[in-house]
Amino acid sequence: MTTTVIISMLLDAALPDRCAGIEFDAITPDEKGNILYFKGSHLWRGFHGPAQPSNKYFKELDDNHNTGHVDAAFRMHNTGNKDDHIYIFRDDKVFNYYNHTLADGYPKKIREDFPGVPTHLDAAVECPKGECITDLVLFFKGNDVHIYDNATKTVKTKTWSHLPVCTSATRWLEHYYCFHGHNFTRFNPVSGEVSSGYPKDARRYFMTCPNFGEFIQKRTVRFGHGGHYKIRKCSEAKIDAITTDDAGKRYIFAGPIYMRLDTHRDGLHAFPITRAWKDVTNGVDAVFSYTNKIYLIKGDQVYIYNTAVHYTLIEGYPKTLKEELGIEGHVDAAFVCPNEHTVHVIQGETMRAVDLTATPRAVTQVLPMSLTGIDAALCSEEGINVFKGSQFYKYESPRTLALSRIAPVPQNITKAMIGCEE
Repeated sequence: MTTTVIISMLLDAALPDRCAGIEFDAITPDEKGNILYFKGSHLWRGFHGPAQPSNKYFKELDDNHNTGHVDAAFRMHNTGNKDDHIYIFRDDKVFNYYNHTLADGYPKKIREDFPGVPTHLDAAVECPKGECITDLVLFFKGNDVHIYDNATKTVKTKTWSHLPVCTSATRWLEHYYCFHGHNFTRFNPVSGEVSSGYPKDARRYFMTCPNFGEFIQKRTVRFGHGGHYKIRKCSEAKIDAITTDDAGKRYIFAGPIYMRLDTHRDGLHAFPITRAWKDVTNGVDAVFSYTNKIYLIKGDQVYIYNTAVHYTLIEGYPKTLKEELGIEGHVDAAFVCPNEHTVHVIQGETMRAVDLTATPRAVTQVLPMSLTGIDAALCSEEGINVFKGSQFYKYESPRTLALSRIAPVPQNITKAMIGCEE
């Protein structure tokens, strides 16, 4: 056995193993949505893979006696520069990185950047306006949370004794997690209230470990509750439905899964449709959004969920297509354009317009279509994208979509559009 092999084996043996149930020092997503897990002088990137020296990505962390440890870290969106900066805290200093490059003037004393925030922190996490009242950062030390207002640069301190002492914390897909030991607890960033069913073992949700749920294989994205979904190549892409709700959340549906496209800062992640819309099984045929409600069509059934109250199925649903929209037959796609009150329903070679303000709802217009075999359609301020297999067609309006005898030149679906693999 050569000396090189022996050294390599010793180095591998010295690497920390997150599947052994370790306690993380800090957790934060990076600029591309990859979650970084810090432990001592090492870190992990993403849900799987071995530990790597943290100075490989943040070399300045090693300048102080070669320790490399961190106390806390978070990613903060800079609305002025539209850049995602990672702030890393160690002892009484803060490091500000973008794309793994240390910003000018850093490291600084914590009090210079975040006056009133204590040193030797346990954890930190960003809370943007909309999820908190204003743009805040939550700094944890013991049972105290120091709430830093980015605009006023003031701090309010609260004691959340009902929340475990967080050794790290992170915001992921609009939820907040406190990590303690090898467990994590979801909490409300305003009140600190702990969600029911916690704590849970991080090895079942935030990483891939033997005997802790299913592995994530290459070219997969993680389901929210274990499992995996194979990413299709863009040339093989096919979606069943796409919609954007009133809050700007954009969803695509393909088979039994859905993905949020507007959460690209946290990466693209697939979830079973039943995770959010538990009554809808075996996929969907069409989806559209209207007045804080999302309509899911499957077969001859229409399910309507209130998006403002965590996708609650409205009482009395599902109803038949005939009852709800005044139509019958298989639906290929459906869409509502911004600031309009008409849903356009595509069925084979026909597009029907249904007035959503009418009672009962009824078809107001029926138009033939030259483009057939449509899978999904989305209307935005820029026009209508009609998806067919791995390509899409752009139209200016519903009328041009219906009356155009010659289809526009098709464009290929890209990774930026739906997270497929190019």
